[in-house]
Amino acid sequence: MRRRKAMNAAEVLRRLKSLSDPRAVEGMARYGITSKKAFGISAPTIRALAKEVGMDQRLSLKLWSSGYLEARAIASLIGDPTKVTEAQMERWVRDFDSWAVCDGCCGILFDKTPFARTKAFEWSRRREEYVRRAGFVLMAALAVHDKDAGDRVFVRFLRVIVRGSTDERNFVRKAVNWALRQIGKRNQALNRLAIQTAEEIRKLESGSARWIAADALRELKSAAVQRRLKLRQKRLKRE
Repeated sequence: MRRRKAMNAAEVLRRLKSLSDPRAVEGMARYGITSKKAFGISAPTIRALAKEVGMDQRLSLKLWSSGYLEARAIASLIGDPTKVTEAQMERWVRDFDSWAVCDGCCGILFDKTPFARTKAFEWSRRREEYVRRAGFVLMAALAVHDKDAGDRVFVRFLRVIVRGSTDERNFVRKAVNWALRQIGKRNQALNRLAIQTAEEIRKLESGSARWIAADALRELKSAAVQRRLKLRQKRLKRE
């Protein structure tokens, strides 16, 4: 069977341009996706193209350098986390110009690198809005995807979350809230600690902190979450 010829960056960009929809770009702006260069292509179409391309670290780097929102989405999908360097992560995080690029890259690629936990701490302390968001998005993604991490990692994250909860910037506070909720849904022990953390945050003199706490407590204390955590604990005991 003849192997499919690999696409290069120019070919991928031509495909993306052929699928562009200027009206969709306008619609994206209403959801806070305001990248300077975008084609206006749906997420399912981007994922399908990335699957066609396959994992290719070199192509990932070239597509990212194009600056296009959709090309960067594909770059995150086809990048090889075992080949991503710390220097690459630092270069890319400085390029984040929307929550979509930030969340896609951190939740698809960066969270699978060996540097993810370190960068979560480092970036959450940075001042730049999307860099700081990236730190908390990594915490949220690790809570879901890092099955080998012990509770101690997430307990340390919770202390950072308290500090970040007073940031009034919308894209930061939403990521802080996301990280708190995901950690609190990992297991029963972390759920209790996340609820305690949310109660602590609620006492802070900050509108952002109060919103984060109220929203997180509503989900973490909900019957649905408590039921799922109990069932998960029972399964673990049986195993």
